[in-house]
Amino acid sequence: MFQNNSQENNDNKGLKTDAENNAQQLEATQLQADNEVSQPKANEASLSGTNEASLSGTNEASLSGTNEASLSGTNEASLSGTNEASLSEVNNASSQEAAQREVDEMYMRRCLQLADCGRQNAKPNPMVGAVIVCDGRIIGEGYHVRCGEGHAEVNAFASVRPCDEPLLGRSTMYVSLEPCSHYGKTPPCADLIVRKGVRRVVVGCVDPFAKVHGRGIAKLREAGIEVTVGVLEDECKALNSRFMTVNTEHRPYILLKWAQSADGFLDDHYHAARFSTPFTTMLVHKMRAENDAILVGRVTDQREHPRLDVREWSGPSPERIVLTSGQRITDVLDTLYSRKKQSLIVEGGAATLRSFIDAGLWDEIRRETSPLCVGDGTPAPSLPNDIISADRTFVDGNVIERFFRVK
Repeated sequence: MFQNNSQENNDNKGLKTDAENNAQQLEATQLQADNEVSQPKANEASLSGTNEASLSGTNEASLSGTNEASLSGTNEASLSGTNEASLSEVNNASSQEAAQREVDEMYMRRCLQLADCGRQNAKPNPMVGAVIVCDGRIIGEGYHVRCGEGHAEVNAFASVRPCDEPLLGRSTMYVSLEPCSHYGKTPPCADLIVRKGVRRVVVGCVDPFAKVHGRGIAKLREAGIEVTVGVLEDECKALNSRFMTVNTEHRPYILLKWAQSADGFLDDHYHAARFSTPFTTMLVHKMRAENDAILVGRVTDQREHPRLDVREWSGPSPERIVLTSGQRITDVLDTLYSRKKQSLIVEGGAATLRSFIDAGLWDEIRRETSPLCVGDGTPAPSLPNDIISADRTFVDGNVIERFFRVK
């Protein structure tokens, strides 16, 4: 009985052991299956994350780099091309303007040369020169010869040959002073230019005369003509300094003139002395012929009895004026202005010259210095402070200097 129970127990143990083994094997098999299923999913997730991150980073970096490089290159190329084109256009425009300015100045200098030919006979009108140019060739030119006669523009058009008349429509007219726009002794030159159909007009300086003063330029522009103003403006104004002074300061242009020894005296021990040479005397007489009036003080007139004429040059003698004691300079200037006298030479003596300098009533000083020394006499005037030295020339051993007042 006890053996049978033992046998059953052993049998039961054996069955239990087999069951446990089978359970363990089944569990192991299940774990293996789970692992096999789990690992591919983990790998897929891992690979997917890695690949996505990798690809995303790579693509983003690649695209970013590509776009940045592309945009940078495009922008740089675009900006570079734009800047280069812009700079090139600016440089070309500047070069063209400079070239045109050089051409304009060349023909304006010719206008000034022509204008100067009327120095003696054009007054009281201004000296004016005009040149007509087409395709780099002068087809007409002229100057104002004499007051009351044709102006520079009229004479320039009159000089154009009939075969060149058709060229006027594409020509440029150069004129040293603004064309007149009013009726005086002759018709307005601005109207004539418009009728002739000139394409472009280059003006040296504006006319200060109240009846013109910009009106001629305005009339040309209103007619559709291209107008350039201010080419060699200072030179054009200097040529007509007397005309400019009369119309802006309402008095004659005043030129102070004296000759002195090397040691700065106007005479030799208070006796008249000649410091000018025959040639420089001729230059003085030429200057007299180009001016309207000449003035000396009472003492100089009584001591030296100067003739103040142009016997050493061809031309009209200036009006002779003696400044008497008590006579005011401004009264003399007002009288000359009312009689349309545009210029006055003051030749001395020392007190008279100093009175003009002290009053600031002067525009130009001409001083001639001889190499001779006299030791004593009447001291020459001292130069004022507000001066500009214009030129200094040596003639026959003498030094001739010109100075202008700062304005």
